[in-house]
Amino acid sequence: MILYGAGGQAKVIYDLILSNNHLLEYLVDDNPNESFPHHLRIYRPLKENIENKKLIIAIGDNVIREQIYHKIKDWCTFETIQHSSAYVSRFSTVGEGTVVMPQVCINAEVTIGKHCIINTACTIEHDCVIEDFVHISPKASLAGNITVKKGAHIGLGANIIQGVTVGENALIGAGTVVLRDVPPNAIVVGNPGRIIKMKEEHGAI
Repeated sequence: MILYGAGGQAKVIYDLILSNNHLLEYLVDDNPNESFPHHLRIYRPLKENIENKKLIIAIGDNVIREQIYHKIKDWCTFETIQHSSAYVSRFSTVGEGTVVMPQVCINAEVTIGKHCIINTACTIEHDCVIEDFVHISPKASLAGNITVKKGAHIGLGANIIQGVTVGENALIGAGTVVLRDVPPNAIVVGNPGRIIKMKEEHGAI
């Protein structure tokens, strides 16, 4: 297995890999001069360094992660990995390229898309749908029957009540309490959550 990215996200995913007794061969990064702990090698993301490899895109930014996916998707296959301490219901599904961090709880009938980050100690309750390229931050809590659309980011410790839809590319700030649907590209903060800004374009604030 290899990682695309050599920053903080890669360090955490490397620990996931070790928790599953897997081997990380090396990393690829647009800046191969970066250093990485444990003396692992970093190469440029050229086709010959990626082709026919099992890979995880270790990039925290949803937009950049999706851009990289479209650039390399025909060269490799994508792994899904979860920490040994995470709980994922046998009745839920997790898409390719998604990482599930320590102490996560994913309950029954949840569908999680491709290339998501399900971060440390967050909770996703029954019947939620998490679309592709979403980031659920540490200790966020999602009640039942929530839909999080593609590219949305749920901030640290946010709470979302049952039945809410969070629109595509929306950003929910840290500690926000979401009581109603969030439109696409909205930035929502506070308790109760309110829209403070709309993103000017896809992925830009």
